[in-house]
Amino acid sequence: MLIGYARVSTADQNPELQIDALEKVGCEKLFTDEGVSGSKTDRPQLNKALEHSRKGDTLVVWKLDRLGRSLSHLLEVIGGLSDRGIQFKSIQETIDTSTPGGKLVFHVFCSLAEFERDLVRERTNAGLAAARARGRVGGRPSSLSSEQVKMGKALASISDLTVKEICAQLGCSRATYYRQIAPLLKPAA
Repeated sequence: MLIGYARVSTADQNPELQIDALEKVGCEKLFTDEGVSGSKTDRPQLNKALEHSRKGDTLVVWKLDRLGRSLSHLLEVIGGLSDRGIQFKSIQETIDTSTPGGKLVFHVFCSLAEFERDLVRERTNAGLAAARARGRVGGRPSSLSSEQVKMGKALASISDLTVKEICAQLGCSRATYYRQIAPLLKPAA
């Protein structure tokens, strides 16, 4: 069975072009998400189309971008279909995973997605290393000033105050105390 899925991003867009194309190729069941952005993870009609699909069926879309939020999401969805024995077809890109050529195109897409992820990871790591070389440290800024850390250390080492009382005086949480002040205290012998 051919199962069609159409999606338009805004309420003023019309899915008729997609629906006509899906009906023309012989889709027996159609699911349409209207006014749902492709970046949304929750697309009710896509979920229904995926649930309705059975082994031997083919999920058909007008264009690839109607199905996936990104190349990696698209590959995840199509891979999930393949694992369940369901074929995939995109009308505009003429991809059909039931044919050897369609499978080849799908695998080329997978390779490109993996290559893209590796490039992003490599660029991110290079950027972080360059920032560290310039003395920049990532992460959230310290919640206590150096004066507050000194005061906290002094309060902890010379008084009988509890951690809760020290935190109240510094205006910080217990987690902040244990992360920023406790490591500076001399261990008890």
